[in-house]
Amino acid sequence: MPTSPPTSRRPAGAPAPDGRERGADRGRPVRPPATRAPGRTRTAGRRPPLVLLVPACVAALFALLPLGYLAVRALERGPAFAWDVVADARTLHLLGRSLGLTVVVVAACLVLGVSLAWLTVRTTLPGARAWSVLATLPLAVPSYVAAFAWLSAVPGLAGFGGAALALTLVSFPYVHLPVAAALRGIDPAQEEAARSLGHGPLRTFAKVTLPQLRPAAAGGALLVALYVLSDFGAVSLMRYDTFTLTIHTSYRASFDRTPAAALSVVLVVMTIALVAAEARTRGRAGHARTGTGTARPALPVALGRWRPPALLWCGAVAATAVAFPLATLGYWLAVGSSAGLDLGGLAETAWATFGVAAAGAGLTTVLALPVGVIAARHRGRGARLLEQAAYAGHALPGITVALALVFFAVRYAYPLYQRLPLLVGAYAVLFLPVAVAATRAAVLQAPPVLEDVARSLGRRPWQVLREVTVPLAAPGVAAGAALTFVVCMKELPATLLLRPTGMDTLATRLWTETGAGSFAAAAPYAVALILLSAVPSYLLGRHRT
Repeated sequence: MPTSPPTSRRPAGAPAPDGRERGADRGRPVRPPATRAPGRTRTAGRRPPLVLLVPACVAALFALLPLGYLAVRALERGPAFAWDVVADARTLHLLGRSLGLTVVVVAACLVLGVSLAWLTVRTTLPGARAWSVLATLPLAVPSYVAAFAWLSAVPGLAGFGGAALALTLVSFPYVHLPVAAALRGIDPAQEEAARSLGHGPLRTFAKVTLPQLRPAAAGGALLVALYVLSDFGAVSLMRYDTFTLTIHTSYRASFDRTPAAALSVVLVVMTIALVAAEARTRGRAGHARTGTGTARPALPVALGRWRPPALLWCGAVAATAVAFPLATLGYWLAVGSSAGLDLGGLAETAWATFGVAAAGAGLTTVLALPVGVIAARHRGRGARLLEQAAYAGHALPGITVALALVFFAVRYAYPLYQRLPLLVGAYAVLFLPVAVAATRAAVLQAPPVLEDVARSLGRRPWQVLREVTVPLAAPGVAAGAALTFVVCMKELPATLLLRPTGMDTLATRLWTETGAGSFAAAAPYAVALILLSAVPSYLLGRHRT
C-alpha cells in the first residue's frame, strides 16, 4: 500500500527548508519585522500618564486664561467690528514691522548664540569659561536699559536699527545657553566617525553637530521671537511702532478695550504659528545618546591662526552687550545731578524685587515641568496642543495679561485683587515658555531607555518621573528656573499694573524715574537691577552639564 512521504508541521513564520519564509513560495512578498528607529522613545504612541497629564492641563488652562479675556473684549462690539480692526491697513502695516523686527533679531541672535557657544565649549579659546559667563550677563540688562544706553550715546539710532540692536544684545543668551548645554551633552563619537570618513571640520559640524543642536537652537530662537513680539520698553524708547507699543497706547488712551484686544488676538495667532513652526523643525529624530557606556568629553578644536579673530569677536560682543550699558550707567552716576540716594529705600526695593521674582520663578518651574516632559517624551496632537497652550501668554503684552488677571480677580477671585499672588501668576503666564523650553531640552537629552528600564522593573509613572526623569533633567530644569528668575525681575508692564499698593520693584522705580527725565536718579535702580540679575546669569554661564 503506497504511503505518502512524511510531512513536518512548521509554525507560522518559521523558515522553509529551502531558506524561504512561508508565504514567499506563494509569490507574496514578506515584510521584515518592524524595528524602531534608534533614539525613538517608547512613549511616542502612548498617552501621557495622569501624573503628567493632569498638572499639564492645569498649566495650559492657566496660560490660556488671558485668551478668555481677549475673546470677551474682542467680541464685545461684535465680530464685524473686530474684523474691521484686524483687516485695517494700519494693522497690516504693524504686522509687517513687527515681523521684520522679529526676523532680523532672531537671525542675529542665532549667529551670536551658536558661534559663541561653539567657541566657548568646543575650541581652545583662551579664557573660555570667562567668555561663557560674559555671554550670559546680557540677560541681566533689561531691554529698556540697553535702549536707553544706546539712545543717550547715539540719539540718531532711534528707529528700526536701534530697536533691533538693543533687542539682539539682550536676547541672544536665550540661544547661547541651550546650544552650549547641548554641545556639552553631545557624544563626540559621531563627529569622530565623520572625520574618520574624510569629512573636514566644517562639513562635520554642518552634517553631524548642527542637526543635533537643532532642537536647542530652535527653542532658543522661539523664545527670542516671542520676546521681541512682546517687548514694550525698547521699542517705546526707540520710537519704533510695533503691535505691542500700539496695544499699550490703545489701552492707555481709551476706555474702549476692543481695538487693543483685537490686535492682541493677532499676536496670539502669530505665537501659535511660531510654536507650530518650531515644533516642525524638531522632526522625529532622537537626541539622546543610546549606546552603552559613558560619553567622553569632546576634544577641543585648535583655533590656530583663527585665535585672534575669535578673541576679537567675543570681545566685541561683550563690549557692546555688557560693558557699554554699564559704562553709560556709570556716567550718569558720576556726573548726573541727582537729589540724593536713599540707600534704605533702594535696599527695600531690591529685596521686594528678589522675593517676587523668586516666587514667580518657582511657580513657573512647577507648572512647566509636566508640560516640558510631555513635549519631549510624547507625540500626538494632544501633546502639541498642551505645549502650544503654554506658549500662548508669552507673546501677549504684559499689560494685556495684567488686565486679564484683573478681570478674573474682580469677577471671580476678589480677595486676590491687588495682592502679590496675582502678580506672581502674571509672571507664570508670561514666562512659562522659558521654563518649558529649558525642561524640554533637558529631558530630550536624557536617555529614554532608562525610563523604559524603570517601567519594566514595575515602577509606576510617578515613580519614574521622581526617580529617573527629574534627576536626569535637574540641571537643565534648574537653569530654566534661574533664567525665569532673571526675566521676572526685569518685567515691567504687568508689574506696573499688578503690584500691591505701596510696593515698588527695581523695574518700576527705574521706569518712573526715566519717564520723568531723571536719568541720574534712575541710574542706581538700573545698576541694582543689573547686579541682582547678574548673580543667576553668572551661575548660568558657569553651568556645566
